Amino acid sequence: MNAHELTEELKSMHPKQESSVIIMASSDECIDIEQQAKDAGVDGLLPKPLFPSALVDRINEALCITHETADETSDDMDADYSNKCMLLAEDVEINREILISLLEPTRLNIESAENGAVAVSMYSAAPEKYDIIFMDVQMPEMDGYDATRRIRELDVPSAKTVPIVAMTANVFREDIERCLDAGMNDHLGKPLEISIVLELIKKYLT
Repeated sequence: MNAHELTEELKSMHPKQESSVIIMASSDECIDIEQQAKDAGVDGLLPKPLFPSALVDRINEALCITHETADETSDDMDADYSNKCMLLAEDVEINREILISLLEPTRLNIESAENGAVAVSMYSAAPEKYDIIFMDVQMPEMDGYDATRRIRELDVPSAKTVPIVAMTANVFREDIERCLDAGMNDHLGKPLEISIVLELIKKYLT
């Protein structure tokens, strides 16, 4: 029994129940099956690969839950972090440029490192300068795990307390635990969601 047949069966069994049926399919499949899904009574399509934000949106739609996310994001964008500095360790240049551009309204000072070794060197040279570190996990020469351990081992007080946020596409429990075991404080899934980025910046810098 495929998803369409299952949906028709469920809807016929409980015609008065307002449960929602969401089909998960690849982006290409979603286009091909959209009309067939509607005819079967499917309430929504969720493209694969799954992203947490899309999953939450579909659940909220199904449960008729609304959030003032846009307003909250706008409020966080209005925050002034001009007296704070972030060390951004990310080996992909376009990723660095995107994040810097998105955070420009917050006036947060951002300095970039193209790999973990450079990040450790920059932090070692001026540990009191940086208020937060965003650390990509997968980088050449030195990855984010080793870079975090090196920073935590530095003989300066701030090295033990500076917030370090992991950035990685791997969001399984063991991946998050590995980040925490390396000495990181928090975890951001890729692709980054600006609202969550702002929440973490607010959490650690205010």
